[in-house]
Amino acid sequence: MLKEIIEQYQDDELLIAEGFEDAIIGVVEDFNAPIRIAYSVKKCLNILEKDMNEFDAMEFFIYNVIGGYVGIKTPIWVWDNFN
Repeated sequence: MLKEIIEQYQDDELLIAEGFEDAIIGVVEDFNAPIRIAYSVKKCLNILEKDMNEFDAMEFFIYNVIGGYVGIKTPIWVWDNFN
């Protein structure tokens, strides 16, 4: 999906969360705000759990990924694990 997003938004500077390319679910367009990439939290956690247990993955994700604000183009993290 990343390739298609980059092609579609080639004139926009997008921030990509390295290592989470397979967790991309789309882009967010909002009034008077930059376009940002949206990631599935569930998929991000699944990626992290390949190398760590569930608790450590959640802790790492909350403090190091969601907690990593990098400006107005910071990616969107969609909590989609309610099932």
